[in-house]
Amino acid sequence: MGAFVLVEHPLIRAKLTRLRDRRTDRLQFRQILEEVTALMVYEITRDFPLRELEVETPLERTAGVDLARPVVLVPILRAGIVMLDGVLALIPSARIGHIGIYRDPTTLRPVEYYAKLPANLGDALVIVVDPMLATGGSAAHAVQMVKARGAQDVRFLCLVAVPEGLRVLQGAHPDLPVYAAALDRELDAHGYIRPGLGDAGDRLFGT
Repeated sequence: MGAFVLVEHPLIRAKLTRLRDRRTDRLQFRQILEEVTALMVYEITRDFPLRELEVETPLERTAGVDLARPVVLVPILRAGIVMLDGVLALIPSARIGHIGIYRDPTTLRPVEYYAKLPANLGDALVIVVDPMLATGGSAAHAVQMVKARGAQDVRFLCLVAVPEGLRVLQGAHPDLPVYAAALDRELDAHGYIRPGLGDAGDRLFGT
């Protein structure tokens, strides 16, 4: 089974509490979400391979390192798009793809409406991002899409997950590492995470 990593840094826990708070306005919600994403990137890239190189300091040449493989970020639209800036702040060279999926309100099943992905995914670390892992259907579908385009090393990054969604995602992709800032209690009858933080897309975009 792919690993599930709960990233429990004190800063992340404090910021996640502010995201849960219904009094947090749209601007604050967006900024905090980006900050939490950036903090989580440290964990998701902990084992990232490096290559040696030399640089010229103002005084002499010295040995250094750079990332050995390209990184591709794939947000699930629409809420996932806001997580990009948090990752790009640390990995500005990352390439970006987009996958548009919405959850049918009646069946709760994923419906794909857009996909645009970079070429040569097989050489890259591909990070699929979405703030919420709820039913797991959209996440599993998005991961399948990037694998179908040749991705070999895929990881999923979210803020909040629930056991039901985690079972669906890792059942479909047993090799997939999943990183989350919190594992919440359950899904309600409408497919919302409890206690959760509400509909992330609505809170981000004011819809």
